[in-house]
Amino acid sequence: MKLLLIEDEPSVISLIQRSLSASGHEITVAMDGQSGLQMAEQHDFNLIILDLMIPVVNGMEVCRRIRQAGLSTPILMVTALGTTENIVSGLDAGADDYMTKPFKLAELEARIRTLTRRGKETEKEKNTNSLTMADLILDKDTKTVTRDSQPIELTATEFRLLEFLLSNQNRVLNRMEILENVWDINFNLGTNVVDVYVNYLRKKIDKKHKVKLIHTVFGMGYVMRQTYEDPN
Repeated sequence: MKLLLIEDEPSVISLIQRSLSASGHEITVAMDGQSGLQMAEQHDFNLIILDLMIPVVNGMEVCRRIRQAGLSTPILMVTALGTTENIVSGLDAGADDYMTKPFKLAELEARIRTLTRRGKETEKEKNTNSLTMADLILDKDTKTVTRDSQPIELTATEFRLLEFLLSNQNRVLNRMEILENVWDINFNLGTNVVDVYVNYLRKKIDKKHKVKLIHTVFGMGYVMRQTYEDPN
C-alpha cells in the first residue's frame, strides 16, 4: 500500500519507515504540513499518517483542508497530545482514527489494516454508475452533473469529455487520447477542439470553487486532480 507520513521528528520517521517498509508498504514522507497537504492533494495514497504538532501548517488544519478538498483518504492521527479534547478535535477535523505516542508498531499496523479495509468496503458501496471527485458528481444513468449539490448544464460533448477525464483521475491524458475517446479517431488532429472544450468545462466546473479539478500539464496534456487554493 502507498502511505503518506506527515511527521517532523526524524527518529519517529525512521522507526515508522523501517517497520512499514518491511511489511511491504511504500512510504512517502512530508516533514511539514504544507508539503504534506500538497502531496495528499496531488497523489493517490491508501492512507495518511498525520502528526498533530508539525511546522508550517499544523496537523489539525492539514486534516481539515484535506477534507475540504473532498479527499476521502483514511487519516490516522498520531500525536503525543492524547487528551479527550485533542482526540475529539482531531476526529471532528476529519480524522478516521487517533493514536497517542508512544505506541507499539504492531498496533500501528493493525490500525492501518483496519482503516484501509474500511476504505475499500466504502468504495465498493459507492454507486458504480456515478463518477465523483471532491464535491463533483457525474451520474452516467441520468446524464446529470452537480457540484456542491448545484446542477451544472453541459452539452453532450462536454459531458463525454468530463466523463473521460473523471474515469482517468490523476492520470495525465494527452490530446490524442482525448480526441480518440471523446471524439472520433478520424477527427482533424490539427484542431484545438480539446483545448477549447477543456476551457468550456473549466468555466462551468472550477471557476466558482477554491478546489480546482481540471489542470493543464504543459507539453503533455490535461489531468483531473484536486488542488486546494488558499484564498490567503
